Amino acid sequence: MPTLAVTAIGADRPGIVAAVTAGLAAAGCNLEDTSMSILGGHFAMVLIVAAPDGTEPDRLAEDLADATADLELVIAVGEVAESDRTPSTGDGGGTWTVVVYGADHPGIVSGITATLSVAGANIVDLTTRVTGAGTPIYSIVMEVALPAGADVEHLRADLERTSAELGVDCSLHPSEADIL
Repeated sequence: MPTLAVTAIGADRPGIVAAVTAGLAAAGCNLEDTSMSILGGHFAMVLIVAAPDGTEPDRLAEDLADATADLELVIAVGEVAESDRTPSTGDGGGTWTVVVYGADHPGIVSGITATLSVAGANIVDLTTRVTGAGTPIYSIVMEVALPAGADVEHLRADLERTSAELGVDCSLHPSEADIL
């Protein structure tokens, strides 16, 4: 079975998940991994699906576009190479949570993620939000996988230095097991 990545983006409204997944089920595809969220009034979904042998990505994209035409979604489908199927979750350094918050301004995500990249951290999940009445507060919650032998205290010091330069607060702590 080929593995395909499916993306669908459009103005948020009820029925998007139902329509896209119905189209995938009709094509004989099985959902393996998904992420869906409302971003700035748009609903965005990324799905990794197992498709029946012979499924052509372009044809599946057309079928999904037809099945969801009234929702005006932008849909893309592409093949996922077998070598890309296993997510990089580090080499045994554990999974950590990084939380950042402070006054909203450009460069926060770039600065913090650059520091993580230098340490060899792989970002497994990242969510950002702007909240607060009056002065907006920008917050980031990330799950990162560290390589084996990572010097956590050195990374913590680097994150503290970067966050001070950016004028934000940052914490790093081991991720606790959550149920999906």
